[in-house]
Amino acid sequence: MADDPRPTVGERVEPLADQPVEAPVRASERVFEGKVWDIRRDAFEFGGEEIVREYVDHTGAVGVLAIDDADRVFLIKQYRHPVRMRDWEIPAGLLDVDGEHPLAAAQRELAEEADLEASDWAVLADVATSPGGSDEVIRIYVARDLSATASVFAREAEEADMQTRWVPLAEGVEAVLARRIHNAPLAIALLAADAARARGWQSLGEADAPWPNRAPTRQDPTAP
Repeated sequence: MADDPRPTVGERVEPLADQPVEAPVRASERVFEGKVWDIRRDAFEFGGEEIVREYVDHTGAVGVLAIDDADRVFLIKQYRHPVRMRDWEIPAGLLDVDGEHPLAAAQRELAEEADLEASDWAVLADVATSPGGSDEVIRIYVARDLSATASVFAREAEEADMQTRWVPLAEGVEAVLARRIHNAPLAIALLAADAARARGWQSLGEADAPWPNRAPTRQDPTAP
């Protein structure tokens, strides 16, 4: 009979946390260069063997859950071609500006997509969106003490068709639980904010908190 994996009474259990692993990368190449992001193929050592995997080589991203004094959140709805759907989302964008701090990127995205600015910023969650096939990580911020920007941003492409809405946080949580909305960063942001609010927002991180998993470390950074 296999050993019982359950801890015994009084046994110390480590807090639940992901574990960084340095798997030696023997080869890394970009096999497809796209308009927004690329596909990369790595050959790496793990468990005594060499493994080859392809994945989306992503810039990383930030998202913003803007909450007003009435506990309403600001949401946008826009067309997303891969899923053929106009889905509800939080303001978000790529970390594709060289040297731009993630917080500055989040502030820029909030202004560009919501015509809002905030004086109170904190980290709500860090999310690996699809770790089996993409190295994308997204940092989700909470923005409070909101005000309108001095000007309205000109939007284009899918964003030109964007709709906006203020939604009570509880209504957003209900939409997640009822499976009426499907965007992963939005769902995580709503559920995490609901839990954080119940704890008096004590779980929030500093807006400039280190982000060690923003991008993977490759042994061959010069790989094309």
